[in-house]
Amino acid sequence: MLVNKAALGLIAGCAIGIGSQSPAQEYPARPIRLIVTYPPGGTVDITARILQPRLSESLGQTVVIENRGGAGGAVGTEAAAKSAPDGYTFLYTLSSHTINPFFYKLNYDVERDFAPVSLVVSAPQLIAANPNAPARTLRELVAAARERPGFYAYASPGSGTPGHIAAELLKIRTGINIVHVPYRGGGPAVADVLAGQVPFLFLTASAALSQARSGRLRALAVTTRKRTASAPDIPTVAEELNLPDYEVDSWCAMFAPAKTPAAIIARMQKEIARVVHLPEVKQKLIEQGADPVGSSPEELERVVKSELKSWAAVIRDAGIKPE
Repeated sequence: MLVNKAALGLIAGCAIGIGSQSPAQEYPARPIRLIVTYPPGGTVDITARILQPRLSESLGQTVVIENRGGAGGAVGTEAAAKSAPDGYTFLYTLSSHTINPFFYKLNYDVERDFAPVSLVVSAPQLIAANPNAPARTLRELVAAARERPGFYAYASPGSGTPGHIAAELLKIRTGINIVHVPYRGGGPAVADVLAGQVPFLFLTASAALSQARSGRLRALAVTTRKRTASAPDIPTVAEELNLPDYEVDSWCAMFAPAKTPAAIIARMQKEIARVVHLPEVKQKLIEQGADPVGSSPEELERVVKSELKSWAAVIRDAGIKPE
């Protein structure tokens, strides 16, 4: 039987194409593990669980959340760094990712051991006061602190947290002296400010907004450069004090272990960018005090590099030591 040479070439080409199909084209073939670096109930965990069902649906595989809390997110981050770079383990963490290198002896390198995937949400720190504190605005807080250096105190969820860094950056930019009272988490910090034990706090907005909305706390400002969609009536530090370069963003972001295939990272980034802007997902995130982002890997990489440099300077200038 005679076979046309062109037909033979077409058959051979198809065989080669099938045989050389890349893993990325077949991805994902099994469930994906998402290591969340904080315990259940906080901003990182809540936003991850808002994304989880729709991300699973988009990828066609279950996204399994694994909470690995401890050491300001460093425990879970180390677990992710040591995972196989095959696209089946991702890290979901807070902006403490760029603070931890200055507070802990880490068994991983923030830049070397991770490939950025996407900024997922932007979440400000909220500066708030007990209603009986002698400040109705951030400007009044700064004025009061200047009149009585070292007299007023502020609560944070702990040394080295974004709230701590936000307060120390404010001290550097304004020249005020307020005393840090670190707690073991946001809950105890809020409780003592509500009780009047400490007059002010710096805390992730999602953890304190409900108390501010109820009138039990007085919201003074948010620390992101733009107002947050979840509380557009609260001014920013930048506008309240005319400090255009002041910004502390408690973002949540996704990373992959270094050397994860670029095609897989691109696929995950594409799905995140789509899912965070789905109307029902977007609304749920905003209700939690988190503004959807869905950035490129390159933008996340720029943020990491910029913050590592900025926080090194803040920690040096403020004379902060690990506690």
